[in-house]
Amino acid sequence: MHPIRHPRNAALVGILFVVIGVIFWAAPAYGGWHVDYAGTTLLMFLGAAMALMAYVLVAGSSKE
Repeated sequence: MHPIRHPRNAALVGILFVVIGVIFWAAPAYGGWHVDYAGTTLLMFLGAAMALMAYVLVAGSSKE
């Protein structure tokens, strides 16, 4: 059995990290606090990397 019916849905794994990165930036920006741009950038790139690797791993898995 294939772990995910459509491997393109694996991108949702990475989108979660991107959403967390946006929240991590927006909360201090609109609250008037110090924004950690390094952490925001790393969360965004982590999301992209997680989405890509999840897609590659699921697309390359056997369909048994």
